[in-house]
Amino acid sequence: MNIIYPMFALVVVTFVVGLSMGAARLISVKKGQVNPKYYKLLTGYEAPENIIKLSNNFSNLLEVPILFYILGVLLVALDISNSVILILAWCFVALRIVHSVIHITYNHPKHRFYAFLTSSLIVFAMWVQLIILIS
Repeated sequence: MNIIYPMFALVVVTFVVGLSMGAARLISVKKGQVNPKYYKLLTGYEAPENIIKLSNNFSNLLEVPILFYILGVLLVALDISNSVILILAWCFVALRIVHSVIHITYNHPKHRFYAFLTSSLIVFAMWVQLIILIS
């Protein structure tokens, strides 16, 4: 089932951001930028901006994308292969990558929002396509 490939691509992006966040946290403690106690509850101290951006982006990769993963699992379970959904899936992944790059680099809210909104609309369109296919 071809849907596995865009799903795996997004898993890779999620792991890259998650591992980057972990490494950045360790480095921030080692450099003395953050008191290690901060990471117990993420309160009481202020983290550097790059840590906050990575953490927020990692959280974002576990929110709307869950709808994408559920859809992918349903497609596999129902043995549905659809070229429109596959194209939309790759567009969704590409826009989530764009969203992540914007979020962890220059973090312009308007640009980030456009990538988020468009990717969210794409995953919604994928769900609509699934409903049409099973109806």
